Amino acid sequence: MIMKSVCYGLMGTAAMLLGIAGPAEAGDWKPAEPVTIIVPWSPGGSTDSVTRILAGDLEKALGQTIVVVNQPGAAGSVGTTNAWKADHDGLTWTAGAAVDLGSYPVLGMLDVPLKDWRLYLHIANVAVVGTNPDSGIDSMDDLLAQMKANPGQVTVATAGITSGGHNAMEAIANAADVTYKHVTYDGGKPAVLSTVSGETQVTTQLASEQAEMIRGKRIKPLAVLASAPLNLEGYGEIPPITNWIDNVQVANNYFGIWAPADAPPEVFETMDKVWVDVISNSQALKDYAAGRGAFFDPSHGDAAQTAAQPMLSQNAWMLWDGKKAKNNPEDYGIKRP
Repeated sequence: MIMKSVCYGLMGTAAMLLGIAGPAEAGDWKPAEPVTIIVPWSPGGSTDSVTRILAGDLEKALGQTIVVVNQPGAAGSVGTTNAWKADHDGLTWTAGAAVDLGSYPVLGMLDVPLKDWRLYLHIANVAVVGTNPDSGIDSMDDLLAQMKANPGQVTVATAGITSGGHNAMEAIANAADVTYKHVTYDGGKPAVLSTVSGETQVTTQLASEQAEMIRGKRIKPLAVLASAPLNLEGYGEIPPITNWIDNVQVANNYFGIWAPADAPPEVFETMDKVWVDVISNSQALKDYAAGRGAFFDPSHGDAAQTAAQPMLSQNAWMLWDGKKAKNNPEDYGIKRP
């Protein structure tokens, strides 16, 4: 029943898009039913929230309903696998971070390399090191000192292996030569809330997932995983992690939607036009990015594959070198950074 719903959902999305651009401009793909996008994470996280904004934008553009279905589990690989197993007819899509999608083969979760998906990216997220204000960790100096003094004891909440938060914390741990206690959740929102409640001391989830709690002073941001400061609307400047760890690897974490690349060509001809004519000018997505500390940077096809590679390379090889991956990244064409 769920897979049937997913197929119906995607159909509608395309129809909506056609409603705005017109059949002649948008392409020859004319689905007549709603289109479903599988979000492989729990409601409220970064993938869920931005996908629902995207869906609303597409509905206005195409005049068709888009059904967003949450199917969390196994670091997002459950919902993604369901999308892959559906008919490759352009009616079933999934959403998330491209780094997760590309890392599943390395982890042995889904044996489908990134190149076998057609990517449509919209924003790039950055991770933030955030702490509970009552944790006694008030700066990056405090955090690194506690991790060195108490190896494997400081609790860090993330959305699981391959998530943006886990990738960020692993980059810090490797560069600073520290260890921590990894506490995983089925999505960024529950991971962030665990730090807000004091269940965990630290979260390294995305700025988009922590923004409201930072503005509400329920999470104290220590650093952004970038080489330049992040100016978060309603809060101010968050310093870059390179102020403390100059050799840490940083890369943009791109989010979007995708479908199997062997779907009918007319599907992607239509979606390519939609991405250029509609999504690239989306005020809703621009506003979302500005309010969540993200970058609005749409791309599709080959350009999207290129944009996703730096973070994928960093994450896949970090997992392999840390003996947390089952398969060598080289086997999937992932070059070492």
